[in-house]
Amino acid sequence: MTTHTTDTTTGEYAPEQPARLDWAKHAPEVYKAMVRLEIAARQGLDHKLYELVKIRASQINHCAFCIDMHTKDALATGESVQRILQLSAWDESRHFYTEKELAALELTEAVTVLTAGFVPDEVYDNAAKHFDEAELAQVIAAITAINAWNRFGVTCRMAPGHYEPGQYK
Repeated sequence: MTTHTTDTTTGEYAPEQPARLDWAKHAPEVYKAMVRLEIAARQGLDHKLYELVKIRASQINHCAFCIDMHTKDALATGESVQRILQLSAWDESRHFYTEKELAALELTEAVTVLTAGFVPDEVYDNAAKHFDEAELAQVIAAITAINAWNRFGVTCRMAPGHYEPGQYK
């Protein structure tokens, strides 16, 4: 396990903050239900699209643990570094993504942020053009699942850097 405390070129890194709570240990039935939701939500979705959605929602929610996890999983399954790096500015980097991926990313932002209290019709309609109803339901489920995981990760201060690709699969 790496602790990320020493940088030989510039000195010490900031210390890693300890987790606040091992929520899965104290709420094991909730954790098991979340795992079942996660397994069900990813069924039938393209793995690259799935990971892009997970990374983007986690970026918006500032969940460092989930960004670490899903970036490593995406890289391990062949996603390009360039597409992952551009993800935080996907709207300005549209040429790196397919129209279907762009629709999923737009929907991810609308569902994750809910600034206006709803998902705009044009965002939903655009996603509906690129996904059949069953696949669209799965994309919405994947977005919902990662947002729930992000809330646990951020609230409990789960530390990034220790995840190994595929560790929880």
